[in-house]
Amino acid sequence: MTKNNSAGLGIFAKYLTLWVIICMIAGVLIGRFLPVVPEFLGTFEYANVSIPIAILIWVMIYPMMLKVDFQSIRYVGKNPKGLVLTWIVNWLIKPFTMFAIAWFFFFIVFSALIPPELAQDYLIGAVLLGAAPCTAMVFVWSYLTKGNAAYTVVQVATNDLIILVAFVPIVGFLLGIDGISIPWTTLFLSVVLFVVIPLLGGVLTRVYLIRKKGEEYFTNTFIPKFDNITVAGLLLTLVIIFSYQGTVITENPLHILLIAVPLIIQTVLIFCIAYGAGWFLKLPHSIAARQVWSVLRTSSN
Repeated sequence: MTKNNSAGLGIFAKYLTLWVIICMIAGVLIGRFLPVVPEFLGTFEYANVSIPIAILIWVMIYPMMLKVDFQSIRYVGKNPKGLVLTWIVNWLIKPFTMFAIAWFFFFIVFSALIPPELAQDYLIGAVLLGAAPCTAMVFVWSYLTKGNAAYTVVQVATNDLIILVAFVPIVGFLLGIDGISIPWTTLFLSVVLFVVIPLLGGVLTRVYLIRKKGEEYFTNTFIPKFDNITVAGLLLTLVIIFSYQGTVITENPLHILLIAVPLIIQTVLIFCIAYGAGWFLKLPHSIAARQVWSVLRTSSN
């Protein structure tokens, strides 16, 4: 990371890896030694969706949704190769390779080390991860790799629209292959809570403020106020999630390493596919780097 790039990030984003590790450890310790905390938070749930986590995800995603300009979709026909590459890898390749790799390791390779019940839970987590493209951090990674900012906006806008119609069917199909049943109500509610609500909030806020005070105020004054809020929401979400699993993690520490194996393989595979396709299509760096990070962030989250 260059000095200029580092200067453009807050302390949370600049040292994100360190903060993530600290929050993961904090969450595990809370779950292990203060189980009353996750038990209390667990009472706030609707249709198997945690309300506290939903609120934090709004805090995390809403500031990024402010940056999405859906008017940019009219430029989708310019340099379509990069967009098509992202759509294909995100929706036609990545969810299915994640399912195949995770199923192979959890149910075949590690079958003697992971009980079937936990293997099923881990597979569900892997499928949800593989089917959910990362949008919140794409702007950050595009900035760090000197990607085309305008192109990034188009990609994020189109991807957010695809999520609305593709996420639930893909997850339902993949989990159904292994006979795993997740209530459709939960899947649809998750899309509404974690995508539709923050997306609408961001769009309405953007339209209102630009009409009221102008685009310069919105871009240079309003949005910078949220610089650290997204990362703070992410870190607090990690604390809560890991507190829920504190006992499981401390009683099965080996499982963390076992889970990492298919996730790392998936990340490397998707990187090679995206990078190789970008090279084959002769995409310029400003577009190719952003495309690779877009699909890679989903695999590595």
